[in-house]
Amino acid sequence: MEKWVCVVCGYVYDPAEGDPDSGVAPGTSFEDLPEDWVCPVCGATKDQFEKE
Repeated sequence: MEKWVCVVCGYVYDPAEGDPDSGVAPGTSFEDLPEDWVCPVCGATKDQFEKE
């Protein structure tokens, strides 16, 4: 699975780790994140991420 980088703050979403603090289980691909998911560091929306 591909990692995605927040262009605002540099946070890397790693599907292998998910985002447990936001209720996203490990193994969740970026495409399968809820549409209202935001960067846990800066609050940027999904459209502010690029493939690493």
